[in-house]
Amino acid sequence: MSELLTKSRARNVFYGGSIFFVVVFVALTAQSHRHITQSSTAGMELSDEVVLGKHVWERHSCINCHTLHGEGAYFAPELGNVMTRWGAQDDPEMAYEILNGWMQAQPSGIEGRRQMPHFEITEEEMRALSEFLRWADQTDTQNWPPNDAG
Repeated sequence: MSELLTKSRARNVFYGGSIFFVVVFVALTAQSHRHITQSSTAGMELSDEVVLGKHVWERHSCINCHTLHGEGAYFAPELGNVMTRWGAQDDPEMAYEILNGWMQAQPSGIEGRRQMPHFEITEEEMRALSEFLRWADQTDTQNWPPNDAG
């Protein structure tokens, strides 16, 4: 007959197993922390203009229609990579000009097409919004969301 597990052996198994898994947890936590601090996803400095652009984005509830890196509504196009699609990811002035032109043309007046409302946005806010979208575009999202279409 096999030997029974005594109270002292059960206690030793419990404490030994607990210590083992605590050590494994601490090691994995340290490795994760080291990986996270060494691999930043930010591609651009978080400037005051980018922060203002995010405030413009939030104030006008852009996420109610657009997605940003896959988060938000799916009524209008994904804007996390819009500057790359427009070819303006490296040129702040071009980013501003294209975004400003697009926003000035809204709503387009084309019958039966989804329409973006016209927002009263100052030039400073429009420049900030374009910088926020450039910042979002340069964030390393590890190719998420998969969106190649304009």
